[in-house]
Amino acid sequence: MKLYVDTTGKQVTVSKASEPKNDQNGNQRSEKGTGRLMWSTQVIVLDETGGEVISITTAGEKPNVTVGQLVAIEQLEAIPWATNGRNGVAFRAVSLKPNSGTPAAK
Repeated sequence: MKLYVDTTGKQVTVSKASEPKNDQNGNQRSEKGTGRLMWSTQVIVLDETGGEVISITTAGEKPNVTVGQLVAIEQLEAIPWATNGRNGVAFRAVSLKPNSGTPAAK
């Protein structure tokens, strides 16, 4: 089952430039099945309750976004994980694109 996150009404701003998503050996990871290269982009998501910094993984071309830029997220998926007694949530999206809209109301 896929868990999608509704970003309607959220202000999403790039807080760290897109970087290759590397494995433990320093090699850039690729998407299973397609071989498309994977990228990690750190953003801050703001709404009326505050903000949270998350990293979003995308596959394909490097997202054409810059630090401080408002972005639109296409199909943000939350992926719970647990390994060796640790757990968390990873985030994956189809794409990150510059947002030409106005910031969410405060």
